[in-house]
Amino acid sequence: MIEDKNQQRTDLGNLGEFGLIEHLTKNFKIHQKTTVKGIGDDAAVMDFKNKQVVVTTDLLVEGVHFDLSYAPLKHLGYKSVMVNLSDVYAMNAQATQITVSIAVSNRFPLEALEQLYEGIETAAKIYDVDVVGGDTTSSTTGLLISITALGEVSKNDVVYRKGAKPNDLLVVSGDLGAAYMGLQVLEREKEVYKVNPANQPDLNMYTYIIERQLKPEARRDIVQLLKDLEVKPTSMIDISDGLSSEILHICKQSDVGCDLYENKIPLDPQVISTCEEFNIDSTTVALNGGEDYELLMTISQADYPKIKANPNLTVIGFITEKSAGMHLVTRAETKIELKAQGWKNFSA
Repeated sequence: MIEDKNQQRTDLGNLGEFGLIEHLTKNFKIHQKTTVKGIGDDAAVMDFKNKQVVVTTDLLVEGVHFDLSYAPLKHLGYKSVMVNLSDVYAMNAQATQITVSIAVSNRFPLEALEQLYEGIETAAKIYDVDVVGGDTTSSTTGLLISITALGEVSKNDVVYRKGAKPNDLLVVSGDLGAAYMGLQVLEREKEVYKVNPANQPDLNMYTYIIERQLKPEARRDIVQLLKDLEVKPTSMIDISDGLSSEILHICKQSDVGCDLYENKIPLDPQVISTCEEFNIDSTTVALNGGEDYELLMTISQADYPKIKANPNLTVIGFITEKSAGMHLVTRAETKIELKAQGWKNFSA
């Protein structure tokens, strides 16, 4: 935004609900052949012909899922779309449409919501999804964002959390723990700012981990990569609550055990150095940090030659019989029972 526009504060009451929706969504374009009718009627119309439809939704609440003292609204809009698309890709599906609903208090002017929707529009454009509807309402508790994502997948291609078999390989995309460490840096700088508002933080050495927190990317590329490699995972889940929690979901739904190797967990050098600075164990961060939005999958050993040289995928363990239990194999080669210590919505 240009400087003088930043100073402008248009009260939302000047537009009314329908005027606000029309204003915020006027630039959204249709990208998908499956979208028959988008925004502008009582409901959207989609035609998926002979494909299966996947649907997922997420609710983000100010003060619980994000802090606007360091999360720019444009980034927040982008991230709120990624959180949902990641769940679609975890089904081995392609995301096609989203709906966007917000509840907003009167402390937000129109210009703030324009920034939020600019991030949503950018995400929709980059990931080829259509914004086909939503709702706006008032809130007494700050900002709430609810996004629902739809996707399509052939019946033979859909992948569930259930399906892992003993001897399958445990595979993860990308690297882990960066989003959590980015959050630690942002929280620390917020506390410094409270004490000295004139202090400007130098975050150059933390660029990767801060971006992973504020502007994550959903792994649409992995779904395409697996298709190109002719690999269909036996199970898959996205990593939103931490690696250990997601592995336990797969094991419990597939009725199997696992061995996860500590020395195989992929960590970015910036994560390792920041963990040392904060005196936090990097394995603990990878296991329990969450918000990485990478894909965790199991694949048949027969498919190992197809993925072994690929830099986007790392084998981190294997599936065992249920009776063997779920374990972390440490660098010292001792086995520790795997537990989910990740972020919990309703923990005290």
